[in-house]
Amino acid sequence: MTTDRELHDHLIGRQGSRADLNTPALILDIDALDRNIAAMATLAASHGVALRPHAKTHKSVDIALRQIAAGAVGVCCAKIGEAEVLAAGGVPGILITSPVAAPAAIDRLAKLAKTADRLMVVVDHPAVAGRIDAALAAAGAKLDVIIDIDPGIARTGVASAEAAVALAQAIAAAPNLTCRGVQFYCGSQQHIENYAERRAAIAERTDYLQGIVAALTDAGFAPGIVTGSGTGTHRIDLDLGVFTELQAGSYVFMDKQYLDCDLTGDGAAPFEVSLGVDARVVSANHSGLVTIDAGFKSLSTDGGVAVVRRGAPETAFFAFMGDEHAALIAPDIGTQLEPGDPVSLTVPHCDPTVNLYDSYHVVAGDTLIDIWPVGARGRAR
Repeated sequence: MTTDRELHDHLIGRQGSRADLNTPALILDIDALDRNIAAMATLAASHGVALRPHAKTHKSVDIALRQIAAGAVGVCCAKIGEAEVLAAGGVPGILITSPVAAPAAIDRLAKLAKTADRLMVVVDHPAVAGRIDAALAAAGAKLDVIIDIDPGIARTGVASAEAAVALAQAIAAAPNLTCRGVQFYCGSQQHIENYAERRAAIAERTDYLQGIVAALTDAGFAPGIVTGSGTGTHRIDLDLGVFTELQAGSYVFMDKQYLDCDLTGDGAAPFEVSLGVDARVVSANHSGLVTIDAGFKSLSTDGGVAVVRRGAPETAFFAFMGDEHAALIAPDIGTQLEPGDPVSLTVPHCDPTVNLYDSYHVVAGDTLIDIWPVGARGRAR
């Protein structure tokens, strides 16, 4: 299979070369990306809070290193394969935010702990903590761990203050583990569109978190790190002042889901859209509809539908038409666009859309300036 590098390497640096990309293509605006990275770093620093952005959003060593250079203390990732790729790329301060429980994954974790700079992982069960400790002993390694707290969605995390204390005790008894703090990620609250409703929901959950922190402190396990938050609640969490570090991830790109949310309470958008998918019209035989070459295999389907950013009327309705195609529907659009015309889309949900691609096509204006790999395809498991 021809790679993105083979297809497009000759376009790098050529003025206007974005127009010559094969589509669909994942597009990254370097200037908007860097402004987003700087804006979040500055905001966190102004509140005296560390930033450990979530790299599951971008799965990119290149982007992670830009975040570190801007002041982040490290990055988060969702699984051991992502951690291996990031660590191999020289990214320090990695926190794996999902429990590592399978025997083969624990062995990989112990091996990585010997070489990765400031690696951490969450745990939510004493038995798993014991298995990790045994693997570390066999590998001759040590590891910092974070207690994962269930915010109420029953996905991962300890489900009570008593369970948190019991887990802290188990970690304290494990010679190769050191407990550094707690994680509390309120994923279901991130996309509440109304700011006041989202703030009320997070304030209630923060009260619960403070109760667990108090229980751990009373038991002699005061958490040095309280990590969590996300793009949807970062402003609220900074105001509430409980987190010592933020895990926000999608702010680097922005997508339709977050554009639909009032992130600041005043309706202002604090971050720019830096990520998109470039497509082309492939059929225009109907006056009110054109077909483009970006369907289910090019865009996530869990966050609604894409929206037109440029190249077609912004009011055009996007509708999936299969694996390879989608329709843009608007009055007379078929008379305005022709086969081959370019269209740029804002993605519905950035994380799973990125996961569909091998490469970012990094642009400055309309010029392709680089091609960055998305993770290490086939290895980030």
